Amino acid sequence: MEINMEEMKEKFKEEGYKLTTQRRAILDAIIENHEKHLSPEEVYDIVKAKYPEIGIATVYRTLQLLEKLNIIYRVNFDDGYNRYELCNDSENHQHHHLICLECGKVMEVKLDLLESLEKQIEEQNNFKIINHNVKFFGYCADCQV
Repeated sequence: MEINMEEMKEKFKEEGYKLTTQRRAILDAIIENHEKHLSPEEVYDIVKAKYPEIGIATVYRTLQLLEKLNIIYRVNFDDGYNRYELCNDSENHQHHHLICLECGKVMEVKLDLLESLEKQIEEQNNFKIINHNVKFFGYCADCQV
């Protein structure tokens, strides 16, 4: 995943924040593990290995800030945890997820066939849709055996 750190620094600066070492470490953990949909505790464990002095509260505050700056967004897979994913400016909507009920594996679905349905819903309900979030629950190939 290609992330321009200069753009990130500028985004922080525009909003009156600094990209501190701890914030950078948290952002790096999310970038390096972008396919894993990390929980705050998982981010903390990754960052703590390199920066043992970091506190869990710092991780939570930084995740909130990154979300506020539209660098990441929060997803919930109905497993009792909030998880975080990098925002992708090239996507109009969040992508969809396949969630295995047996092992908990989460897979991303890039295909989005809901645009015509969105238009129909908007017209019928006089409602402007900004985004949608779809989760499919079932069993992955490994758990179907």
